[in-house]
Amino acid sequence: TGIQLISLFWENLRISLGSIFGNKSRSILTALGIVIGVLSVTLMGTLISGLDRTFEKSMSFLSRDVLIISRMDWFGGDMDWWELRNRPRIKEDYVEQLREKSQFVAAAAPMAERGGSIIRGDKRIDTRFFGTTPEYMATNESADVITGRYFTDGENRSGARVMIIGGDVADALFPDEDPIDEYVKIGSHKFRVVGVLKKQGKFMGMFSLDNQAVLPFGTFQRLFSRRGWMNVRVKVNTDNYDEAKEEIYGVMRQIRGLKPMEKDDFAINQSATMEAQYKAIKLAIGGTGLFITALSLIVGGIGIMNIMFVSVKERTKEIGVRKALGATQSMILGQFLMEAVLICLIAGLVGMGLAGGLSLLINQFFPSSMPVGLAIGSIILSVVIGIVSGLIPSYQAARLDPIDALRYE
Repeated sequence: TGIQLISLFWENLRISLGSIFGNKSRSILTALGIVIGVLSVTLMGTLISGLDRTFEKSMSFLSRDVLIISRMDWFGGDMDWWELRNRPRIKEDYVEQLREKSQFVAAAAPMAERGGSIIRGDKRIDTRFFGTTPEYMATNESADVITGRYFTDGENRSGARVMIIGGDVADALFPDEDPIDEYVKIGSHKFRVVGVLKKQGKFMGMFSLDNQAVLPFGTFQRLFSRRGWMNVRVKVNTDNYDEAKEEIYGVMRQIRGLKPMEKDDFAINQSATMEAQYKAIKLAIGGTGLFITALSLIVGGIGIMNIMFVSVKERTKEIGVRKALGATQSMILGQFLMEAVLICLIAGLVGMGLAGGLSLLINQFFPSSMPVGLAIGSIILSVVIGIVSGLIPSYQAARLDPIDALRYE
């Protein structure tokens, strides 16, 4: 009946807990493999969930419909460094040629870049600054001006010395005041701050997207034309990104004057390039984590099986007494199986508790959270390992002959 089953369950639970806590050191050492396995898998899940969130947030500066045309591939490609280094520079007139020759260009902007220091009085910050056109805003949805304004086409054409600064630059140079219409210097060149960009945070937790300044392209070319890197940002007007990329690739080969058999001397990068690289990194982290987890759980499972065999041997006489008093094979099987499952369940809960504490600590430095589904899955996995590890020793205990068991010394 139901009452007898509940009574039997509580009896087995009492005996199992008594055995586990009666041999604390042995139980702790036995459970260690499971604790490490559960800790590994949950921390790996926490790290990957944090990476996903950080990557999605970081990639907001580069939409799927934006192509970056530059001299080099972001991830090197299969060419030697010196070959890439000797490629011809990207030129500003490519923007107009792309507009004329491609049907997929919604917006295009040149983007020249270099590093340097921005100074205001006794304050300075080392940063990156870019020369671009007002159309840059259409190719970068995350580049919102929250204070002031963006520079105009007129200012761009006339080479006006105006500047839009990122949040880190504003904090460093204007900690307690409004930077709009104030002046800063790059070397000996004086610029008026006309706008401040909305804060974007760090890219993958590595470098700040707010430590930058934007200048009109005409001004940048006049003052720094011979130095720095340049690329062209193109926003496409279709959801068929592959078709647009293929057509723009053909246009770029034509613009660069490449013959059919000549190698490319430019690269077209996009968010998909970075996503593919990110997936490869995530797969490597996940694969390593799963290997460590599997190894820990196998070692833990073997340890539990070994200890259960020892436990059956130690308690042979007790099994004989229970059988002589009417305990069935299923009762004995249930008792030892419950003991193995309880060890694994407690180990799983301890591992998850440790992982929860560590994930809160990780979250202070790297935005992450423990996936609830993974935490529940880890506990279920612990129970399954307990069942698998305890099944053979429990079955051996259940099959013992009561007379032989009573005689056992």
